[in-house]
Amino acid sequence: MKITDFLDAAGIIPDLKARDKKEALKEMADWMASKDPSLDAQRLLDTLLNREKVSTTAIGEGVAIPHGKMAAVKRVFGAFARSSQGVDFDSLDGGLTYLFFLLVAPEDSTTDHLKALARISRLLKDASFRSRLMQEKTKEEIFNAIKEEDGKF
Repeated sequence: MKITDFLDAAGIIPDLKARDKKEALKEMADWMASKDPSLDAQRLLDTLLNREKVSTTAIGEGVAIPHGKMAAVKRVFGAFARSSQGVDFDSLDGGLTYLFFLLVAPEDSTTDHLKALARISRLLKDASFRSRLMQEKTKEEIFNAIKEEDGKF
């Protein structure tokens, strides 16, 4: 599974405004729901908040991969958000989070959900790629950087 299977340029938030975890999740949930009318922003937010109660999805090195499963979702899809100022997202390393990859999957999707999470994790382990994501200016440039890096594997 490629990231471009569940993300396109319209799913990029180049300048996340939120300053804390709940605000960031709300901003991303609202954004995602505005792009897909079958999604309810509040239900998505509740799903993401419930997942964060289990354990933080901020994996360190400025990266978080908030994710969840919802009955209303028919396929895996995602959004990417970048925060220039950083968000206190309860990261495992105690640092701020700058890069967010939001992933939503159908409730009965295990394999595709795990493949998507693994793909995202693999790409975001690369420090030079993370740096590039912080430097790109527009959502199209960010998407092209993701697409290019995704094509390497």
